[in-house]
Amino acid sequence: MLRDADSPDRQIAKLERIVESLVERLERAEEARGPSYALTRAAALLEREIIARNDDLERALTDLEAINAELAQAHAAADEANRAKSRFLRAASHDLLQPLSAAKMFLSHLANLSTDPRQVDIVSHLTGTIESAEELIGALSQIARLDGRSVRLDLTPLSLDRLFWRLGLDLQPLAVQRGVDLRFVKSSLTVESDPVYLRQIAQNLIANALKYTDGRKVLVGVRRHGDTAWLDVCDQGPGIVEGDRQRIFQEFERLGNSDQPGTGLGLSIVQRATHVLGHPLELISVPGQGSRFRVGLPVRSGLCAMPVPKHDRPRRNLAVRLKGLHVLVVENDPSMRQAFDALLTGWGMSVTTVDTIKAARLALSRRRPDLVLTDYRLDGGETGIQTIRQLRADSDDDLPAVLVSGDDTDAMADDAGTLGIAVLAKPVDEALLQRAMCAALQDAAQRTVAGATANV
Repeated sequence: MLRDADSPDRQIAKLERIVESLVERLERAEEARGPSYALTRAAALLEREIIARNDDLERALTDLEAINAELAQAHAAADEANRAKSRFLRAASHDLLQPLSAAKMFLSHLANLSTDPRQVDIVSHLTGTIESAEELIGALSQIARLDGRSVRLDLTPLSLDRLFWRLGLDLQPLAVQRGVDLRFVKSSLTVESDPVYLRQIAQNLIANALKYTDGRKVLVGVRRHGDTAWLDVCDQGPGIVEGDRQRIFQEFERLGNSDQPGTGLGLSIVQRATHVLGHPLELISVPGQGSRFRVGLPVRSGLCAMPVPKHDRPRRNLAVRLKGLHVLVVENDPSMRQAFDALLTGWGMSVTTVDTIKAARLALSRRRPDLVLTDYRLDGGETGIQTIRQLRADSDDDLPAVLVSGDDTDAMADDAGTLGIAVLAKPVDEALLQRAMCAALQDAAQRTVAGATANV
């Protein structure tokens, strides 16, 4: 016991003994309580640790939810920006194609009138410039369509031999111009793909090989491995180094210093289209020896493909077949109406131009046309599809018609298919317009004969 009379040293000594005694008593008490008490204390400590860790986990989950919400918001914003870009490109493409189409038709008419070699040369250069702009706008529109996730696929059995025949007709002029021997290896295989997109993929790959090869041959063929047919496009060009093999699929990328016109979008469209179709795309290239682009296509067995025509019929001057016929042009753009009038009159046709369905019905009541040529987008929300339906209803017969459009929507294509009419893309090509008009007249004549035969 401490006393006030004790010296400080004595008090410290007493306190030390008291502390030692208390520690001994505490240790004896701990020993008396046994292991259960130690477990209880350990459990209490563990519980406090679990509570602390749960608090940390809840904070982490809260942070993760906030991050996920930000990511979802950013993803939604990116999707909306992508859709806005696609809408802008489609709208811009339509608005740009309208004046280009008019200019192209005026130039075509001017080419038919020109006799001076210098004028012919100028017209040729101007036409080439417009076609380059047309190619660029078309490529941008196609990219917008592929990126906009609005692609509707029509997977059907396709004959590769027939595809090669069609590609040969389209691309041989470019091969001749470039002095390149374009060869297709015959194939009896039938594959499953979308005919429009597969043809575009193959056409872009072959055109790319023809434009940029410095060799004398481009070979297109098929190698089958199991259930996959690999469509190969091989060139003898400079090849592509490893570091550039991803870059060439980016927009507006053109390797080297080629003097050939191009948009730098062809391979970008190929990559997008193959991705949408689920077709693998490969590139094998050796610098200095050439490149081989490959597209994997699923093989369809036991299917009868459409035969390849044995001969490509020589093209006649289709304008002769149109001479003397009367055409009703429905177009809301004044410059396009003038361009159509000049071009068709130059072919020896008589032309009536109007801008609305009401005016078209009035023109029909005065004189029945041999053929209707209408734009898809008219003023006031009217369309060329509505125009053709109304005029056919008024005339009470299957009036021949051709639709011209800068759009490429599935709904328009479906409506045109239901009406049995051809759709021409803007800018309008003179040869394709002649072919479409003659085909419309021929189809209408055949339906008339078939109907008369059925009534006999």
